[in-house]
Amino acid sequence: MEPIIIIFQIIIALGILNVWILRFGRSTNWRGGNARNMKEEFAVYGLSGWFMGVICFLKLLFALSLIAGLWFQPLTKPAAAGMAILMLGAVSMHLKVKDPLKKALPAFALLVLSLIVAVI
Repeated sequence: MEPIIIIFQIIIALGILNVWILRFGRSTNWRGGNARNMKEEFAVYGLSGWFMGVICFLKLLFALSLIAGLWFQPLTKPAAAGMAILMLGAVSMHLKVKDPLKKALPAFALLVLSLIVAVI
């Protein structure tokens, strides 16, 4: 396995775990609109609470699969592809609510990293 791919897997996984576990209920500079936590952010996007639960489950599943992929490589590409799809959705939500582009930057960065891991 390419060392850079391993680094990207770790960056993606830790980034997602940070956002969806450690910072879930906290305000950040990257939240959509004027949201102060993840629930408010999904409301800003016009998305329901149950949908947030589905996205949370999928993001955590793909993040943990990227970590597990360090030892069991067949998990890596599908997890990265799934994460890329979710990150494309995240970027599109920021654009939908006309956030400044800087708010979409973390999601865009994870989208690019996920695409690299999925393709290489």
